[in-house]
Amino acid sequence: MIQVNLDRVLVDRKITSKMLAAGVDITPANLSILKTGKAKGIRFETLSKICEVLDCQPGDILEYVPDERPSQD
Repeated sequence: MIQVNLDRVLVDRKITSKMLAAGVDITPANLSILKTGKAKGIRFETLSKICEVLDCQPGDILEYVPDERPSQD
């Protein structure tokens, strides 16, 4: 599972969602979908713009979290 840590990075950078949406040139609604992890994917171009505005790396925003379900051997 991919976990989106965008809220944490926004707080760390003292930037609002509205400011980020304007800086990346996406709608606040689309940014909300990304922040909540409901997005099916993200374009590299959008991810690059987010990283540029937030001065961060993609790994600061996206994190792989292994599924905790037991394997069925």
